[in-house]
Amino acid sequence: MTEHAPVSRPRDVRLLKTLGDFIFWSRWLQVPLYLGLIVAQAIYVYQFMIELWHLSDCVLFKHCPSSSDLMSGETYIMLAVLGLIDVVMIANLLVMVIVGGYETFVSRLHLNNHPDQPEWLSHVNASVLKVKLAMALIGISSIHLLKTFIHVADKNSGLTDNAIMWQVIIHVTFLLSALAMAWTDRLVMGKPKNGH
Repeated sequence: MTEHAPVSRPRDVRLLKTLGDFIFWSRWLQVPLYLGLIVAQAIYVYQFMIELWHLSDCVLFKHCPSSSDLMSGETYIMLAVLGLIDVVMIANLLVMVIVGGYETFVSRLHLNNHPDQPEWLSHVNASVLKVKLAMALIGISSIHLLKTFIHVADKNSGLTDNAIMWQVIIHVTFLLSALAMAWTDRLVMGKPKNGH
């Protein structure tokens, strides 16, 4: 004698549909998080303008911060430019999280055929976003590591060998994590048919 699955009652079906609709609606709770990241991006724009002003003031009017007395003008300019690049890379990371995260987890942005649509957005999914974020973190970590290496020559920088070692270990960990994520995605998705 075979067992038959219990027949759903209309009330149970309505309850499950209501629960499913509520769970699906909950994705909109992420919107304030993305709006907060937009505010954070505005703060980074403000920070970038302040750092650019200080760099311009130092180069044009020789009003350099007192810490730059310990290093040559060229080194100070290089560190200031690296700081600006760092701010830009973090802002790029924010854009990827805001736009890609909203598109992937909340709702479509309906940007088809928009001339300013980012190229990567047309094929964004959680895996692509994860790898792009990992690559952005590696870029940011590289900038910080380069700044550390430039500061090593400065005896008053306060950098210890232990601190430098941990920065290198963290950077290598970012690299290995990104490689592992890309390799895992490749295994899960299979090799592309066109051989790329």
